[in-house]
Amino acid sequence: MISHPAAWQRAWRLREAHFPLEIAFARPSRTAAISVTGAECALNCPHCQGRYLRGMTPIWQVQPTEATSCLISGGCDSQGRVPVRPHLDQLRQLAQGRRLNWHVGFISEEDMAEIAPLVDVVSFDMVGDEATIRQVYGLPYSVDDYIAAYRMIGRYARVVPHITIGLHGGRVLGEREAIKRLQEAGLSALVFIILIPTRGTAYEHCRPPPPDQVGDLLAFARHTLPDTPLYLGCMRPGGSYRDAVDPIAVQVGVNKIVNPSPAAVSLARRLGLRVRWEDECCVLGH
Repeated sequence: MISHPAAWQRAWRLREAHFPLEIAFARPSRTAAISVTGAECALNCPHCQGRYLRGMTPIWQVQPTEATSCLISGGCDSQGRVPVRPHLDQLRQLAQGRRLNWHVGFISEEDMAEIAPLVDVVSFDMVGDEATIRQVYGLPYSVDDYIAAYRMIGRYARVVPHITIGLHGGRVLGEREAIKRLQEAGLSALVFIILIPTRGTAYEHCRPPPPDQVGDLLAFARHTLPDTPLYLGCMRPGGSYRDAVDPIAVQVGVNKIVNPSPAAVSLARRLGLRVRWEDECCVLGH
């Protein structure tokens, strides 16, 4: 376990050595979130249970949009796959003049080859603990299976892995292992999100990982991946938790934060970072 502040300071020095003194903050107002399954998901995972799908537009209700990009997602089937193939005609229409970020889960290679011409990037959830895979997602896969799926997708399109900090009921179990496995496999960027204890789910009474623990994990990622862009994505608790976590993320060398707290923006400027604002999904920005 890395302890701060020394590890945090080293992480910042690595950031200074490998990146310009610039940070991106994203407010993805121009990315439309679309679900190919509506609110349906066969997995019914304890941290979501379809709650977040309800905030997306079902693909059969999509109207002409001024969005410059779309997140194509949805619930999974029992094998952890998002069923995109039945909607390919409509997805081809959405792709005209827009960039598409796809969340496809354990997509088959046949389907990946089919959608590849429409893909700008795939967001892939990476897990590094097999108990978490079984107990949270209810899937019969191993960490090796996740790496194999990640590699397969990467043969057809750019893929950016996502790691949920505290996915297993708020406990940090396999996140470091996931980082190490991704380092071995190769990656162009890495997005971290954080468990949100969500009302109406089995995890509603869980606590997200303490901010210092998040900082230690982000510092570990910077130490392990010194020249890889690290992002703090949109899915993380708000309020006072975000006020605490976001400045830590700046402090340990994260390159981009979605919907940052004002404290993070202020700290970035005090540290001499040039601030760049973006208006799409973090994996679609520069």
